[in-house]
Amino acid sequence: MEPILSPGTGWIEVICGGMFSGKTEELLRRVRRAQIAGQRIRLFKPDIDTRYHATAIVSHDQTLLEATPVPNSDAVYLLSAEAEVVAIDEAQFFDEGIVEVADRLANAGKRVIIAGLDMDYRGRPFGPMPYLMAIAEFVTKLHAVCARTGGLAHYSYRKASTSETVLPGGQQLYEPVSRQVFYRLRAHYQSVGDGAGGGGA
Repeated sequence: MEPILSPGTGWIEVICGGMFSGKTEELLRRVRRAQIAGQRIRLFKPDIDTRYHATAIVSHDQTLLEATPVPNSDAVYLLSAEAEVVAIDEAQFFDEGIVEVADRLANAGKRVIIAGLDMDYRGRPFGPMPYLMAIAEFVTKLHAVCARTGGLAHYSYRKASTSETVLPGGQQLYEPVSRQVFYRLRAHYQSVGDGAGGGGA
């Protein structure tokens, strides 16, 4: 059940999972419900993520809401003074300060909704996400459908031959895969010395 904000009560909600699992759609759904309830909302995205729109959050199914692109976590805090609900997409791209910012906002009585990838292209915890999940009152973990087996997909296989941790992209760079497929592909590329293979960014 989705929590309802009471006056003076703040908390943190984290929506996590792999690429194409519906994280942004779920974030936007919660934001729209808060809008219907007449709550004051600030919606943020990292300014490095310009895949679909420079000043809006756009899900893979093309749902769109205007957002404020920011360069760092300090900007999120400074721009959230009047908000009752603070929503942050692609939190894995933020600096580690986003953890303290989320905590301070919740302590100030705000509802903080955060969406992001929980694992990087190597299948390891991504940036501040594990810390945000640890301090959150509510964590929702979503899954995609494996592009190769049709089963449950938690990993995002990177098809590009690069070792950059941060590499925003869509279906041209990533595909959702199951645990078994992910580690089979990793083993294959490691054996042939290719840099491809891993999880989404």
